[in-house]
Amino acid sequence: MDNICHTLVGAAIGECGLKRGSRFGAAALMVSANIPDLDVLVFLTNTPSVSFRRGWTHGIVAQIALPVVMTSAFWLLQRRRQQQHSTDSPPFRAGWLLLLSFVGVYSHVFLDYLNNYGVRLLTPFDWRWFYGDAVFVVDPWLWLVLGAGVWIARRRRSPLASRVALAIATLYIAGMVTSARAARAEVFTQWTGAHAAQPHALLVGPRLITPATRDVIVDAGNHYETGTFTWPATLVLSPEQIPKNDDRPEVAAAREAPNIRAFLVWARFPFWTLEPAGRGTRVSVTDARFMARGFFSASTVVPARASSSD
Repeated sequence: MDNICHTLVGAAIGECGLKRGSRFGAAALMVSANIPDLDVLVFLTNTPSVSFRRGWTHGIVAQIALPVVMTSAFWLLQRRRQQQHSTDSPPFRAGWLLLLSFVGVYSHVFLDYLNNYGVRLLTPFDWRWFYGDAVFVVDPWLWLVLGAGVWIARRRRSPLASRVALAIATLYIAGMVTSARAARAEVFTQWTGAHAAQPHALLVGPRLITPATRDVIVDAGNHYETGTFTWPATLVLSPEQIPKNDDRPEVAAAREAPNIRAFLVWARFPFWTLEPAGRGTRVSVTDARFMARGFFSASTVVPARASSSD
């Protein structure tokens, strides 16, 4: 999920009353709800971001280590601060702050699991990607509900609004997860019945703003079919198929390029495009999940001798 949503979740949990258990309680919840995304620092390096993100800082070791690091940082801050706190400020309780940090970190990992970008939950013991395919990576409905709950709770100095907002958000997420599972089963049944074969892979993923409509990607072997699924049970597939082109000799050569290898670590539905480039061929790989957005791709130029080696 996006960091606005992560922050609002941490703030809403704090406004439920949990922030009062320790000094820095609100800050710990909001910071820990975002801290797994410190892997965005990869953008300052030459490492391909898609091959690194949602791995080390989201995996099982980080899930345990980051709350400890967070609590230690706040403990050091407590020791170094000299100013006096107001009499109604809660005392510093390291154990409570550690608990809040765990809540924040696990809320982040769970929310990231819900979308179709993927998260490697078991890093570094297992580098598999896990996908919820339930909630879009940016969900304005969650912003609206959680933001309103936090604002009203702070304005009225009462935890009730925040608790109601979290309850509504939880029910919404549960509904989206249930809808995702049911939609996937329906698309699988319809496509299998129409083609007398099962798809190699299938995505029935969330869309921005419209919870009742989902994007569909079907791996049909040598090509992808894309379309939409809308409740109650309407599947509409585009007549235009997306060829994978993964059997071309230029593609075999391109797979050896470091940036291509890194992209394929993350890619779930990769397809290849080829175009002339001087004395060679420019080979590009894109993931069908995000092809409309145009910024998830990688390319390399394969020399003519490699293109014709077969």
